[in-house]
Amino acid sequence: MSSNLGLAAAHDTSIEERYTPVPLLEGKVIVLSGVGPGLGRSLGEEAAKLGADLVLVSRTASRLEKMAEVVRSYGRRALVVPTDVTDEASRAELVEKALEEFGKVDCLLNNAFSIPPMDPITQIKVEDLARVNETNVFAPLRLSALFADALSAAKGSVIMLNSCVSFSSQPEYAGYKLSKGALEHLASSLATELGPRGIRVNSVAPSYIYEDVNRGYFDYLAAVENKTHEDVYREKAEPTDLKRLASSEEVARATLFLASDLASAVTGQMLTVDCGEFHD
Repeated sequence: MSSNLGLAAAHDTSIEERYTPVPLLEGKVIVLSGVGPGLGRSLGEEAAKLGADLVLVSRTASRLEKMAEVVRSYGRRALVVPTDVTDEASRAELVEKALEEFGKVDCLLNNAFSIPPMDPITQIKVEDLARVNETNVFAPLRLSALFADALSAAKGSVIMLNSCVSFSSQPEYAGYKLSKGALEHLASSLATELGPRGIRVNSVAPSYIYEDVNRGYFDYLAAVENKTHEDVYREKAEPTDLKRLASSEEVARATLFLASDLASAVTGQMLTVDCGEFHD
């Protein structure tokens, strides 16, 4: 392991050692879509640590059940609702089950996403771009609309998981950037439309998150480019002010701040969580 990567790992360890969860989300109900490995899991676990009950949403029931066990291990309630977020009937059933179980919803956390082929955008089939936008843009729009009455009653919030890909111009990221750019504008528009009803709408944009998926991606890049994993990590971390990459837990905690009452006057914003890679 290179000294730079070793220092980053040590820094991450020190952060975890000094971090103590507090009940910022006590009594709140969060609907979390896109439960899966990496950030999805961390969002669920960190929310439970902060006192929230969760409605867990993805297509795979077995994955949801595993996440529910984690949530319940912290003494919180978890409702498992296998859902296809691109299907209107499935979305409507999700809303019905969430309100039937908990009687309210305080936050809708739109984390489900799809990635198009990593080709220049003129080489991607329009059908593939449309399919990705069904998950990345239209599903968050429809879920926000369907949960709006409940969120208004709770004076709650919507959080969109975006990406720092919005600041990138590499051709291979263009298809993903298209959907995430649309999602950013959607969040801004919803903040204006839903604000008078007491609903806050914000976005979170991580850069590279150092978790299992990206660790595998770094291994792939290392093999293709004849480098070590540590070389790839160092290259990705170099543009950041902190000279390291954020963990999925760190991104989750920053995201969940926006669901808390500490952020009661924050809406229409996109928070970058990137260890200082992109800023003026």
